[in-house]
Amino acid sequence: MAINEVLSALADETRRKILQKLREGKISSGELANFVGISPQALSYHLSKLKKAGIIYETKEKNFIFYELDLTVLDEAIVWISTLKGGKNHEK
Repeated sequence: MAINEVLSALADETRRKILQKLREGKISSGELANFVGISPQALSYHLSKLKKAGIIYETKEKNFIFYELDLTVLDEAIVWISTLKGGKNHEK
């Protein structure tokens, strides 16, 4: 897992909005652009970052591209982050 890519992807507010919308299920890029209120070109940039981090994936149906969440990588990031809290030097 590339934790740097995951954290970088999650650091941006626009990408977090995209992820919130994707919680509702599979959605087209056009619907995402309308929801977030950005141009298709700007959306493409954000989707690329999320795909590179492994947080979303795309499927093609006819002339449309749909996006869905893949939360597996987030589970791995949560485990990694939790190890920071559980160290011997961090006990209360």
